[in-house]
Amino acid sequence: MMQIRYWPTTEWQTADSMTLGMDSKRLSELETIISSEYSNVNGIVVARKGCIAFEQYYNGYDLNDAHHVTSVTKSVLSALIGIAIDAKYIKSVDQHVLDFFPEYVRNAADKQKSKITLRHLLTMTAPYAFEDWHEPLDEMCMQPDWIKYTLDMLGQRGSIGSFKYSTAGTHLLSAIITRTTGRSAREFANEHLFKPIGMKEIQDYNMKSFGFDDLFGVHVKGWVNDPEGITAGGWGLTLTPRDMARLGLLYSSQGKWGHRQVIPAEWIKESTEMNPNNYGYLWWLREEDGVFAYLALGDGGNVICCIPAIELVIAIASEFIVQPRDRWTLIKERIIPAIID
Repeated sequence: MMQIRYWPTTEWQTADSMTLGMDSKRLSELETIISSEYSNVNGIVVARKGCIAFEQYYNGYDLNDAHHVTSVTKSVLSALIGIAIDAKYIKSVDQHVLDFFPEYVRNAADKQKSKITLRHLLTMTAPYAFEDWHEPLDEMCMQPDWIKYTLDMLGQRGSIGSFKYSTAGTHLLSAIITRTTGRSAREFANEHLFKPIGMKEIQDYNMKSFGFDDLFGVHVKGWVNDPEGITAGGWGLTLTPRDMARLGLLYSSQGKWGHRQVIPAEWIKESTEMNPNNYGYLWWLREEDGVFAYLALGDGGNVICCIPAIELVIAIASEFIVQPRDRWTLIKERIIPAIID
C-alpha cells in the first residue's frame, strides 16, 4: 500500500520534489515538453505519497477549472458499482442485466441477451450490434430512450466473452445505480465517493437540449444526463485535475482514505487485475518494462494513471482533439524516470 504522507481531503499539499523522491530538474522540463509536444493538455497534476510534486496549467486554465474528462467517467461508474454492491443495493457482478429492466420486452429467440451480466458490462465482454470500435454513439444520443435503444443492441452479433468496447453499455450501469439506490449516479457519487475524499460536489445541471455541444462540447457542465434524467454512464463528467488525482490516490490506496474504506479493497483488486484484454472493470491495464499501471482513459488525452508500486498518481485533463499524442509516452519517458528513490 502507498505510504501516504498527507490525505488531501480539504486541500492538497505540495512538497519539494526531492523530499518526495523525484528529480526536480526532470519535472521542471515537463512544462516545456507539454507546451511543445502535447499542446491540448489543459492541466496536469503529478502526485507522490499524497502530495503534489508537479502541477501546471495551460491554455488559459487554472486549478479551479473543471474539464470534460470524457471516458474517464467510465472508471467512476466502476467505483460506484463496487460501492453499491458493498452496500447491498446490488447483489453481485454476476446478476443478469435484464433482471434490472423487468419492463423490457424480451425476444424469446434471443437467449444470449438474457445471459449477460454486470460483469460483462464492466469488462466490455458483452456483444452489441456494431463493428468493433465503430459504436454509433451519435445514434443513441438522438433517441428519446437511451436505455431501450441499448438493450435492443445488447447481445446482438458476436459472442459473450469477446472484448467489444461500448459506451452505451456503461450507460446501462448508470441506470442500474438509479434503479437500485433510488438516486442518480451523480447524487450517489456525490454522497458516497466524491464528498468522502474532498472532491467538489457535482451540481445538478439542467439539460435543456441534447445536441453535440450539450452532450460532448462547449456546453458540457457538471455531469450530463439523458432525456429521462439518467446520468450519462460513459462520458459527460467534468472534474478538476486535482479531483482526478484524488480519485487516483483513492484507488492506489486500495480504496482507503484516511481511516475510511470508501471503496472495498477487494473491488479495487478485481477491477485492476491483469487479464488478456488488458482491461479490468472499466480500467485500462498496462504492464511494460516491469511497471504495472492502471489507467482511466478518455478521448482527447484525459488520464488518471495509478502506479502504486512507485506511489505515483498522474492526472491529465485535455481539450478534445482527434488522435492526440499518447499520454503513456509522456508518463513512461518523462515522469516515471523522475523517480529517484
